[in-house]
Amino acid sequence: MRVRQVEIENFRGIVAGHVLFQQHTLLVGGNNIGKSTVCEALELVLGPERLYRRPVIDEHDFSHGDYIGGEGDPREIRIRVVLTDLSDEQLRRFFQHVRRWDDETFSFIDEEPDSIQSADGDGTVWALPVIFIGRYDREEDDFIGDTFFDHPLPELDDLDEDERASLGAGRAQFSRLHKRVCGFIFLRALRTGSRALSLQRGSLLDSLLRLGGEGAEEMWRDALGALQNLDPAIGEIEQLRIIRENIRTRLGKFVNLAPSENAAAFFASDLTREHLREVVRLFVATQPSNHSVPFTKQGTGSINLLVFALLTIIADLKEDQSVIFVMEEPEIALPPHTQRRVTKYVVQQMGQSIVTSHSPYVIEQFDPENVVILSRDGNTFSGAPIDTTSVKPKTYRTQRRQFAEAILSRAVFVLEGQTEMVAVHAVSSALEQVRDDYSHVDLTGVTLFNAGNDREVPRYAPIFKALGKRVYGMRDKLNAPDAADAAENIKSFDEFWESPETGIEQILVKQVSTRVLRSFLDEVVQRDDYPSSHPYVAERVADDDLAELAVKVLKARKGDAFGFGYTGTLIEQCETEADLPAFIRDALLTINEQLQDEPELILDDDTAAPGAGAAEPEE
Repeated sequence: MRVRQVEIENFRGIVAGHVLFQQHTLLVGGNNIGKSTVCEALELVLGPERLYRRPVIDEHDFSHGDYIGGEGDPREIRIRVVLTDLSDEQLRRFFQHVRRWDDETFSFIDEEPDSIQSADGDGTVWALPVIFIGRYDREEDDFIGDTFFDHPLPELDDLDEDERASLGAGRAQFSRLHKRVCGFIFLRALRTGSRALSLQRGSLLDSLLRLGGEGAEEMWRDALGALQNLDPAIGEIEQLRIIRENIRTRLGKFVNLAPSENAAAFFASDLTREHLREVVRLFVATQPSNHSVPFTKQGTGSINLLVFALLTIIADLKEDQSVIFVMEEPEIALPPHTQRRVTKYVVQQMGQSIVTSHSPYVIEQFDPENVVILSRDGNTFSGAPIDTTSVKPKTYRTQRRQFAEAILSRAVFVLEGQTEMVAVHAVSSALEQVRDDYSHVDLTGVTLFNAGNDREVPRYAPIFKALGKRVYGMRDKLNAPDAADAAENIKSFDEFWESPETGIEQILVKQVSTRVLRSFLDEVVQRDDYPSSHPYVAERVADDDLAELAVKVLKARKGDAFGFGYTGTLIEQCETEADLPAFIRDALLTINEQLQDEPELILDDDTAAPGAGAAEPEE
C-alpha cells in the first residue's frame, strides 16, 4: 500500500491544495512552504493513535484560525487520501470500500459518466479513499474529528436527521484497527520527546509490545506483581519503615486498620498498568561512560537514531505488509555518512517512504522522478513530481550533489566552469563589502551550478525551470556554432549573459584597472606555485603589457588546484565597486535586485494564524 494523492482543505497554512506521491517521495520546497503540514495531514488520516490525543485538533489547526465561517456555521478541515498498490490482504479487508482509480487522470472512474466502460482500462487500479473531517462542535464547546472511508455519498434526502448532522454524513468509520493494516509510521523532526520511548499508549515501545505477538496481558500482570513483591520491599528501607510504623500507629487511633504490619505500606508505583505506562522508561548506556541513563539524557543525534532504530523494528515486525514510512528532516544532529545510511535504509526497506529534508546528503539518495516540488500560487497549494523528461538519468547521476543543492535553493546560476564559479563567488564577496544594499549569493539562496563547458550551459535552463526555480546563465562568447536546441533552451533563463570575450581570463583582465593588475601580479609572483614560464619583475613590465601577462598567468594556473588562489586573488585587489569586472558585477546586481523584489516565502508552516503557537504533543 502507498499514498498516491492527498487533498487538503483548511488545514494549518493550506487553504486548498493537493500533492501527488511516488513510491518513494522526497518533498522539497522553501522554508515553511508546508512540508510538515503535509506530513501531519497524513498522520491525521492514517496514524493509528493520532485521533486518541485530546484535543484531536484545535483553533490553530484551521487555516487562518477561522473555525467559524462568515455565516456563523462551523468550517471543516478535510484531508482526503487515496491509497493504491493494495496487497491481497488489504483488498480482502477493505473490499467493500475500494474503488477503481485512473492513475493517469488521478480520478475515480465512478465519478465520470459511462465509467463502467473504462473500469478495466489501462492505468486503472483498485484504490482505497479515506478522509479526515474535523470541526468545532457548538453543543460540546469542543473540537471533534474522525476518519472515514470516502465514497460517493447518498442523496441527503435518503439520510435520516442524525446521519445528516453527523461528522461523516453517512460514511463508514475508518477505525484504528483499519489503520494498523495500512502500516503508517511517522518520525517527526525535533519532536522526539519523553513520550516516544515510554510505554504510553501509541508510543513506539507500546507499538513494539503490541506487534510482538501474544503475552501483553501477562507482561503487565507480571510487572505489577514484581513491583509489589520486591524483596526487600520498598517499605523496609530504614527511613521509610520508621515513617510507615508511625503512620500505622497514628492512623490506628482514628481508622479501623487491618491487624497486619503491612496495613500501611510503600510501593514503587500505584500498581496499575496506566501508572506503569507513565513511569517506565528505557535506559541506555553508551561509550565511553557505559553508565545507564534515561534515553532523554543522551545527545540529540543518539536519541534520533534510537527512535529511528525502533521504527525500523516496527517495520520489520510487519513482515510482508507494506509500510508507509514518513520521516521529517532525518539530518537533525546526524553526520553526513549517517544521513546517507539512514535514508538509504528507508528507501530500500520500506514499502513507501515520504521524506522531507534540507540536506543534500539525504536528497541525493532519491532519483529525480521521486522528487516532488511543493509550491504555492496565492491560496492554492500543490505538489507534483518534477518533469523527468527534462532531466536525463545519466546527467542527474553524474551531477547528483549539485542537483541536490540546487533543489534546496531559491535560484540557480548556471556557469560554464570552475574558474567562473570562483570568479562569481569572489565578485559577490567583494560587492558585499562595498554595498550595503547587496546580499551575497550564498545568503540570498542562489546555487552556483558548474555546467562543465560553455555549450552545456543552455541545456540546464529547462531542467531547473521544471523545478520551479529562477534560473540564470552566463558563458563565454562561442568560437563555433551553437547546438541546435540552444536558442530554445536559453529562453527558459530568467536572465542570460554571454560574454564579449572567448575566455573568462580576458574578462577578468580587460575589465579591471592597471592598478588592480599590477597589485595582483605583485601578490602572486611571491607564491611557490607561480608559473616560472611567465616571469614578472615589476620594474621591467610596462603598464601596457600587464594585461597580456596576467592572462597568461591565469591560464597557466587555471583549474581546481589553482583556480581559487589566482582568480580569487585578482578579485581581492579590487577596492571599489568600479574596480570589479563589470560583466560579472552587473549580472550579480541584477540577480540580487530581482530576488530582493521577490522575498522568500514566510508563511507559517505549523500554525494557522499569525502569532499562533499551539504546542504539539511530544511523540
